[in-house]
Amino acid sequence: MTSVTLLVMENIRNFCIIAHIDHGKSTLADRLMEITGTVTKREMKEQLLDQMDLEREKGITIKLQPVRMTYRHSEDGRKKMEDGVNQIEYQLNLIDTPGHVDFSYEVSRSLAAVEGAILVVDASQGIQAQTLANVYLALEQDLEIIPVLNKVDLPAADVDRVSKEVISLLGCKREEIIEISAKTGQNVEAVLKAVVERVPPPQPLKDETAKALVFDSFLDEYQGVVLYVKVVAGEIKKNADITMLGTKADGRALITGFFSPKQVPTPSLKAGEIGYIVTNFKTVADARVGDTVVLHGTTAEALPGYKQAIPFVYAGVFPASADDYPNLKDALEKVSLNDAALVYEPENSQILGFGFRVGFLGLLHLEIVQERIERHQGVEVIVTNPSTDYHVVMASGEEQTIRSASNLPDPTHIAEIREPWIRGEIIVPVDYVGNVVQLIVSTRGHQKNISYVDEHLATVSFEAPLANVLTDFYDQLKSTTSGYGTLSYEIADYRAQDLVRLDILVGGERMDSLSIMTHKSEAESTGRKMLEKLKDVIPRQLFEVALQAAVGSKILAREDIKALGKNVTGHLYGGDVSRKKKLWAKQKAGKQRMKKFGKVEIPPEAFTVLLKKD
Repeated sequence: MTSVTLLVMENIRNFCIIAHIDHGKSTLADRLMEITGTVTKREMKEQLLDQMDLEREKGITIKLQPVRMTYRHSEDGRKKMEDGVNQIEYQLNLIDTPGHVDFSYEVSRSLAAVEGAILVVDASQGIQAQTLANVYLALEQDLEIIPVLNKVDLPAADVDRVSKEVISLLGCKREEIIEISAKTGQNVEAVLKAVVERVPPPQPLKDETAKALVFDSFLDEYQGVVLYVKVVAGEIKKNADITMLGTKADGRALITGFFSPKQVPTPSLKAGEIGYIVTNFKTVADARVGDTVVLHGTTAEALPGYKQAIPFVYAGVFPASADDYPNLKDALEKVSLNDAALVYEPENSQILGFGFRVGFLGLLHLEIVQERIERHQGVEVIVTNPSTDYHVVMASGEEQTIRSASNLPDPTHIAEIREPWIRGEIIVPVDYVGNVVQLIVSTRGHQKNISYVDEHLATVSFEAPLANVLTDFYDQLKSTTSGYGTLSYEIADYRAQDLVRLDILVGGERMDSLSIMTHKSEAESTGRKMLEKLKDVIPRQLFEVALQAAVGSKILAREDIKALGKNVTGHLYGGDVSRKKKLWAKQKAGKQRMKKFGKVEIPPEAFTVLLKKD
């Protein structure tokens, strides 16, 4: 490798910002761009790197957005604006990352592409569960961590307490913690200095073969597939022929460049740099996130350390209007091109017709995908009850994976059913530990360990079935801890449990779309709740309709929707009562016949009602 490239790499700093949701990382990114002159005051708007409308609305980061900044730093401590021989120009590549538990796969991508991380902790809230989860990810990647206390200007800020929490977590010294206010810009320049002084430059690989890690990709309607890459060796030039090692797809680097934060084309990307490659690939499936880009015709090994995102939450997504099925298919294709974690397959429902079974990372991911489809693609959708996937071991020894309860094989041929369990951590003020343990037990989970961050904060480690955490666990946690509890979790393993399929029968007919998997001990109470909700939403018919919850042939609960009354004798005045009796008997026989052959239409709102928490 040439000395010029080494010199350039020596002056590159690749880093990301990790934090819990709402701790101010996007605001800090805005200030860093302002101080380095990457954007002018006129161009500045809040959360500049959060480019999706949804992100600004919800105040969260969903898609990670990189940016290159130039910063002059003098070794003798003089300010960057002063002229001096000791001033060195540094290239700072920042990746702003999501803070919500559903999007930790985006964080893992970012961490694979950088050498350092700024850990932002809200000085009024302290360390939260997702902060911990992201710190562990950063430590696994052996990143240099710079602790930053944000919002120190708030009246509620408790700098001493939160500093102790950070020292306890990282084992750092008090003077290594930088106190800032990202909103006002107070002391933010100290963060830039720390990045230059503490974060190591990228290390060149031994071989000369050009190689780059793909940490994100999206389909641009006009340009084709755009890859976000970190070049780890060699140089990738504009118009070079490239190969993806994972998918074996061959293509061309039509344009190379970097983000500032808009796309800025350059003749090439060199080792250590973070930027983008516009390719002639037609689908993101050709360029998976985490894949390795090499020059065509070269032999090289794929880069290690990337974990593929695996969806664990599945829900049926159907068009509100049957005519919209082709549009929904197109919408899902478009969304999945920008969302590496989204998977889907066609599904048919008796009630809702043709739609898709879609896999998500979590409930927030589901909500955001639904909004993207409805807002950007203009397709109104109905989402069925979210569930997880189950591993079914047949008596013959064969294993099957089912993603919908309606696909469960005949129970008489099943040896066992395994469901995913999570390993979770809840950070909570010590006063609420008892409430949290009770909540864990109520979800069939069990507490593993309680450790204390300091005299105010405790970490409760636990294990629980994912299906029970999916429903309203997060809402209950916020309720039982007065909003202070924070949750992070990962999938632990699949465990054999006494699980059954709970079916809902309407007028004696099983409704596939309403079937759910549940633990045998919870089947009856769950069935009753579902029937009570359905009774209120299914319109009354001219005949009585029975709603039943059943496991196999055993009916566990029943609700009846009374028939609509019709006055068939209203036109008779006086006279013999036998005439009225004859009409009533005829009406009764007609209702019996309707009950036998009549179809009950279940409105789509039934799913919305079942999704809502009690």
